[in-house]
Amino acid sequence: MATHHHLEPEAAATGAAARERYFLTYRGTRLPLQLTEELPADALGHRNTYFRARYDAQDRMLCCEKLVYGEVELSHRYEYDAAGRLHCAVITVGDDEPRTLHLAPRQAVP
Repeated sequence: MATHHHLEPEAAATGAAARERYFLTYRGTRLPLQLTEELPADALGHRNTYFRARYDAQDRMLCCEKLVYGEVELSHRYEYDAAGRLHCAVITVGDDEPRTLHLAPRQAVP
């Protein structure tokens, strides 16, 4: 059984207010996840499965969680460099140990 985690106030460290949004699913395999089919907060009581995401003031996704029957089954936490590019992702699936991915900046194609 997955451990229930709560979104942490990542934006509090930067002084920015974070916004929570909710989605039905995602598409693609690139990071950060591309969440789709946004749900209004008042529709969550009728859903067994959905994604909860937190965004910073620059609309960058700080974290997202897949909730199944109220339990966090999948968690992504994202960190960005000074230029706003994703440079680190921490992915947790269920009760497994978190996996940290350090992403190299994309190189310009000559």
